[in-house]
Amino acid sequence: MKARQLWFTAPGKIEIRQQELGALSPDEVLVRTKVSGISAGTEMLVYRGQLPENMALDVSINAFKDLDASYPLSYGYACVGYIQKTGSALDKWFEGKKVFAFQPHASHFVSKLDQLIFLSDEVSEEAGTFLANMETAVNFLIDGAVQPDEKIAIIGMGVVGQLLNTVLNQLPVKKITAIDTIKSRRDLAANEMLTVSAGSDDKELLDSGNGFDLVFEISGNPEALNLAIQLCNFAGRIIVGSWYGNKAARINLGGAFHRNRLKIISSQVSTISPEHTLEWTKEKRLQKAMNLIAELKVQKYITHRFPLSQAEKAYQLLDKDAEKALQVIFTYED
Repeated sequence: MKARQLWFTAPGKIEIRQQELGALSPDEVLVRTKVSGISAGTEMLVYRGQLPENMALDVSINAFKDLDASYPLSYGYACVGYIQKTGSALDKWFEGKKVFAFQPHASHFVSKLDQLIFLSDEVSEEAGTFLANMETAVNFLIDGAVQPDEKIAIIGMGVVGQLLNTVLNQLPVKKITAIDTIKSRRDLAANEMLTVSAGSDDKELLDSGNGFDLVFEISGNPEALNLAIQLCNFAGRIIVGSWYGNKAARINLGGAFHRNRLKIISSQVSTISPEHTLEWTKEKRLQKAMNLIAELKVQKYITHRFPLSQAEKAYQLLDKDAEKALQVIFTYED
């Protein structure tokens, strides 16, 4: 059968291609996609041509194994669908089961069972598209080693920032400040109990008495690192969750950073940092993320739904009018 697939062909250019899928191997399944989520961070680096050259897309995801950032490429990692057909060696029981997959945007795809994550009835199709982003948010919590009564700032209130904010509000922290240039995103975050909002140019943020113990930098803007340094208390921690691609970061290490004994920590969801492996495994982290998307009303962060045939409009929206969108998803019509 033929699948409709989204391909990035050049910076700012995409195509929807028809691709013939081969026959199933005995241990493979055919999945029909119902919805898939756009990552406004990594996917926009792909769309804009801002990925580092000759760098593997993600060595931990089977669908991207041995692939680099060269065009044309198929990308995306938040598909939810149903197993439509099983290979001859597999039980027919699997057919009709709802699954999540780290797969590029496509109407159908072939996969091994161990590359799929089965979703419970409590997780809707649309909520399932948040699984990867929620796992990233949980990973930030792990690397941040959040302590009781800490003051925390989040720079960048996109989808992951909103999810992180929601989860932080379940912990006994002192205050959370949401920082973003887009007022609607700050206001959305401020609906949570402990969260206040502040524009990234708000001078009050830089007052000496308004420092933070922990700052999450997930704006995707390298310049935000200097703001994070200015905001930290003595011995504060900065968790960098942004992937800047080929954008360079000019960091001022000559002032507060050195004397304040600040720590800058990279957080990336493909792995778990060695100092946390006694407490956390990938399986435990994934289960935590699964529980959270079942408990929390994550669908409220969806602002736009586009059929795959209108994918170009979706990326243009995120590229040119990002302030109007938060989570954008694709639907797969018959």
